[in-house]
Amino acid sequence: MRRAVTVHATVDQPVERVFAYLADPTSWPEFVPAVVYRRRIDSGPVVIGSRWQATDGIGPFKVHFTDELAAFEPGRRLVWLSSSPWNARTEYVLTRIDGGTQVRARYEGDIAGWLRSLAWLPGPIVAWILAKDFRRLQKLLAGRPASLDPIEPDAGANP
Repeated sequence: MRRAVTVHATVDQPVERVFAYLADPTSWPEFVPAVVYRRRIDSGPVVIGSRWQATDGIGPFKVHFTDELAAFEPGRRLVWLSSSPWNARTEYVLTRIDGGTQVRARYEGDIAGWLRSLAWLPGPIVAWILAKDFRRLQKLLAGRPASLDPIEPDAGANP
């Protein structure tokens, strides 16, 4: 079942700090409770096409898949592709605003297997759940010095 949800969030931190966390899947467990694990599969510099072994937790169940970096525009835009069972595309577009960052997060995919049972959740409920991740990121960044932030990858040029 194909689903799409868009979340608009404001994070009271500079674009560079917000982008660094969204560009580093290994930091996601710090502010996204569903993310159990991310580990880089490839070696070398992070580039378009770099992949991460991924595990998410849905209640007591673990979902294993691969995340791939599909677009990278430093400080502005990221696109992640997730393999089955999510079969998803997640796009983050960041805009600098007075006092922080406006994030537009677009989640879309064709959920497979038993995860299709999640499709009964109304879009606004899914958006509310996903928006909480940005509130947790806000709290994380507010309480952490920038010197401890992930280093934004170079990701090379878009092919």
